[in-house]
Amino acid sequence: MKDLVIKGEAKTPTINFNFLNGELLISGRSIPENSVEFYEPVIAWLDEYKSSNAGALKIDIKLEYFNTSSSKCILDLFKKLEELKEVAKEVNINWYYESDDEDMEEAGQDFQAIINVPMKLISVESL
Repeated sequence: MKDLVIKGEAKTPTINFNFLNGELLISGRSIPENSVEFYEPVIAWLDEYKSSNAGALKIDIKLEYFNTSSSKCILDLFKKLEELKEVAKEVNINWYYESDDEDMEEAGQDFQAIINVPMKLISVESL
């Protein structure tokens, strides 16, 4: 299975899935013109990961901002992670937010309440 790397731009986040290390990083701003289209390869990669023999997956989310349509796609991504967990793969999510950004902290708390995957909220000085 190949890594998935999408270079971030002004309106799209950096996506870096490292298959060998079992790590996914999503960072930057997520306000793409078409969120579903942007996140489609990420969801497909998770489907492929689910059917692989790979083990644990660690997800680091370091978003500065995301729009409403991205929120739905992020939730879809988290639902895929729930599916991974159900097939006996260890899944852990780290949600990073800037210490003075209450909106991103609350967004993390909201996702944490909705999904059934271990999720740690981590306050940092800057992303």
